Amino acid sequence: MILNADYPQFLRWLYEQHPGLEKRPYDEQMRVRNESLFGVADFYSRNLLKLGHEAYDIHANNEFMQKAWAREHGIRVAETKLPIRKLRSTLRRVWRFAEDTAFRSLLSILTHTVPSLDGKRSWFHDILTAQIKYYAPDILLNQSMDVIDTKFLREIKPHLRLLVGQHAAAPLPRNGDWRCYDLVVSSFPPTVQWFREKGIPAEMHRLGFEPKVLSCLKQDGRVFDVTFIGSLYRIHSSRIELLESLCSRFSQMRIWGPGVGHVPTGSPIRRCYVRQAWGGEMYRILHASRVTLNHHGDVAPYANNMRLFEATGVGALLVTDWKVNLHEMFDPGKEVVTYRSPEECVELVQYYLEHDKEREAIARAGQERTLREHTYYHRMQELVEIVGRYL
Repeated sequence: MILNADYPQFLRWLYEQHPGLEKRPYDEQMRVRNESLFGVADFYSRNLLKLGHEAYDIHANNEFMQKAWAREHGIRVAETKLPIRKLRSTLRRVWRFAEDTAFRSLLSILTHTVPSLDGKRSWFHDILTAQIKYYAPDILLNQSMDVIDTKFLREIKPHLRLLVGQHAAAPLPRNGDWRCYDLVVSSFPPTVQWFREKGIPAEMHRLGFEPKVLSCLKQDGRVFDVTFIGSLYRIHSSRIELLESLCSRFSQMRIWGPGVGHVPTGSPIRRCYVRQAWGGEMYRILHASRVTLNHHGDVAPYANNMRLFEATGVGALLVTDWKVNLHEMFDPGKEVVTYRSPEECVELVQYYLEHDKEREAIARAGQERTLREHTYYHRMQELVEIVGRYL
C-alpha cells in the first residue's frame, strides 16, 4: 500500500477541472487523479503490478476520494458541521487569491492549528485505518512522512509486516520520533545519512520517469525556446537570481509555477511568468521546449529532483546546475548540459539555441538514457530488491 498526500492547490485545480467529480465513485475519482499525471500518479503501483505484486494507492488527504471509499465500504465517518464547512470554504477562496506569501502562511497556520478547520480529525485517520485493515498490506510505503504522523503509524503498525518511509530533501522536524519505521528510502544522500545516524535503516532509491507519459504528448514541435517550471519561494534566492539573469537576456523565456507573489515587483521574472502547470500540462510544456532549465535550489550539492527525469524523458534538452553526483545518472555534455553560475547558464542557453543539431543530439541521448535506465519499472525492480532484504 502506497500512501501519498497531494498539494491542496493541486486538489482545488483537479476538482475545478472536473465539475461533479467529487460526487463520483471512488474508482472514477482515482482514475481521473491518475490521468492527471501529477506527481508520481500511479507510477509505483502500475509497475509493481507488472512485477507481479499487489499494489494500492491511497491519497490520504483527498477528502472527496477518501469519503467515497468509506461510503462504498460501509464506513461511517463524522461529517463536518455546516458552520465549519462554510468557514473552511471561505479560507480556501481567500487562499486562492492571496498572492502574499506571509498571508498565505498565516492562513495555513490557522487551518492546521485549529483541528476543526482542517476537518481531518473527523475522517482522516478513521478512513485510513479502515483501508489498512481492509487491504491488509504486507508493506506500507508512506511517501508523505511530513503529513501522516508517527503516532498514528505506531498504532497501526501491528497490522503490517514492514513500515517503509520515503522522503527526499525537505527538512523533517528534528525532534520527530521516526523509530516506528523499519526502513526509509530516499533519493537524497544526506537524508539517507540523517536517518542512519538516528539508528534507522535507510537506503538510496532514486526518482524516475514513466514512459506512459509519452502517449499523452502532442506532436506540435518545439514551440518554446527556453522554459522553467518550478516554485519560486523565499528559500529559492539563488534560483530567482538565475531566472532574473535569463529573463533579462531572453525575452522569449517562459516560466510556470505556483505563483510569483513574493518576487520583487520590478523583477523581469514577472514579465515571463505564465501560470501554474500541473501534471500532463507540465509534461507537454517540457516536450515543447527547445531548452528547459533545472535548478535544485539552495540545498546540498546533490542532483536529486524529478525534473532531471521528466525533462529528459520527454526529449527536451535539459540544462541543469552541476552537482557532484550528476555523472552517476547522466553523462554531462553528452546527455545533459550543466552550468555552475548564472553567467555560464546564459551562455550555454544562447549557444544551444543557435546550434540545433548539437542540441537535438544531446536531448536525444538524454532521453535514450532515461528510457534505458531511469524508468519507474527500473525503480520498482530496485525497490522490490531493497524491501525484500528487510522483510
